Amino acid sequence: MDKADKAPTLDDVATLAGVSSATVSRYLNSPDVVAKATAERIAKAIKEIGYIPNLLAGGLASSRSRQVSVLIPHLSDSIFNETIESMSEELVAGGITVMLGLTGVSAERTAKLIMAALSRRVDAIISTGLLTPEIEDLLRRSKVRFIQIWELPENPIDIAIGFSHREVGRDIARFLRTRGYRLPHIITAEGKRAAQRRDGFVAEWQASGGEVPTEDSVTIPSRFGHARRAFAEMRRLERMPDVVVCGSDHLAQGIIVEAQFAGLRVPEDLAVIGFGNASLAGEMRPTITTVDIDGARIAREAIAAIDRADSGNRIVDVGFRLIARESA
Repeated sequence: MDKADKAPTLDDVATLAGVSSATVSRYLNSPDVVAKATAERIAKAIKEIGYIPNLLAGGLASSRSRQVSVLIPHLSDSIFNETIESMSEELVAGGITVMLGLTGVSAERTAKLIMAALSRRVDAIISTGLLTPEIEDLLRRSKVRFIQIWELPENPIDIAIGFSHREVGRDIARFLRTRGYRLPHIITAEGKRAAQRRDGFVAEWQASGGEVPTEDSVTIPSRFGHARRAFAEMRRLERMPDVVVCGSDHLAQGIIVEAQFAGLRVPEDLAVIGFGNASLAGEMRPTITTVDIDGARIAREAIAAIDRADSGNRIVDVGFRLIARESA
């Protein structure tokens, strides 16, 4: 279904299932009170036409709900904070209520939050989370504006606003090569976007004649506390790296602290590079070399997309900027 097409209604479900609209309504409110065979037909019809229940008070739908759902994996040590704060401030200033949902790293949890947002007829959903094929299909057929941020999928569901994580990895590799580093160690968070940065780094590093980097991984979100174990594992390597490429600034901060505690000088004995340009990156000693993402621009582009009637540019590349500081 095109975004401009009429959304499926409760009556459409009733017709397809061969029951009354009242029976569909009872099923939606209390599935157990409907006969099993009837419930199965209704559920099949709902899935087939992509019907989304309307949970607005009184069942009254309006052209604009003045609500936007923002879905992010987590808040603690989050690299999304600047983007979310900027976006929320602008949306609230425009009279729009922001509903924040924490998805974790579960596609199923993301799906439940998206269904809840769709049922409340939000004007838009802004998401960074993993999507199941079923939810992708439902979103493509729905009328809601769906904005994927912090990534640039080849075929976005509606609109994507982000940057190439693979190119970030390549740019870091080129930077470290020009600075004379030879033995990089990568610490990657267990996520799709972090894996893309890792793959881009390795491809560029080897293309320029470098050896296969050593590497390690940590759970999402990568944070300061992961550094102790990661640093200890790194010390067990046959050859000590001369630079550590970290999946976040918080992890980079932890590696710096562990290195200094072990008597190493940063960057003379061990260089460190982070990702995200968190506020601590410029406040540490040494300050952290990192990659900056313009979260405020992502927020502005998302708000502009919500206000547009059509999709406009379906892919908006905001780019990134490598900031060379003291740690590398």
